Amino acid sequence: MIDAMFPAGVGHYLAGGLLIGLGVSLLYLTTGLVGGVSTFYSAAWSWVSRVPFFSEPRFAGTRAWRLAYMAGLVVGAALWLFTAGDGRTWRTEVPLWQLAVGGFVAGFGARMGGGCTSGHGICGLASLQLPSLLAVLTFLATAIITAQLVARLGGA
Repeated sequence: MIDAMFPAGVGHYLAGGLLIGLGVSLLYLTTGLVGGVSTFYSAAWSWVSRVPFFSEPRFAGTRAWRLAYMAGLVVGAALWLFTAGDGRTWRTEVPLWQLAVGGFVAGFGARMGGGCTSGHGICGLASLQLPSLLAVLTFLATAIITAQLVARLGGA
C-alpha cells in the first residue's frame, strides 16, 4: 500500500522532515526563536505599511532574521532542485486567480489560527502545546474534507 501511495519512495520525505526538524531545533536552541513561517508575511508588511498592527515590535523587530529564514527556504529548495532533483521545475495547470484566492484564504486562515502548519505542526507540537495539536487536527480535517468535496464535485 505504501508503494502505491509513494511510488518514488519515502526516503526523500523522511530526509526532508528530519532536516526541517533539525533546522527549527537549531534555530530555537541557538536563538530562542520559533521558526514558524506565517509571521514572516506580517513582518514583511512592516517595511511598507503604516498600519499600527504591522509596526508592533514582534513584527518590525524580527523582520531581519525572518527575511534570512525565508531566504534560506528558497535557497534550500533551489539547491535541492539543482543538485538532488532532476533539474525539471514543477508546473501547475491551476489558473493564477485560483492560486491567488487559495493563497489569500490560507494566509487569512493562518492569521486566524495564530500560525501556520509549520509553526503549529513542527514547532508547536515539538513543544507539546495543546493549542497546536488542536490546530493541526483542524488543518488535517479541513484538508481531508476539502479534498473529498473537490474529488466528488469533479475537480480532481
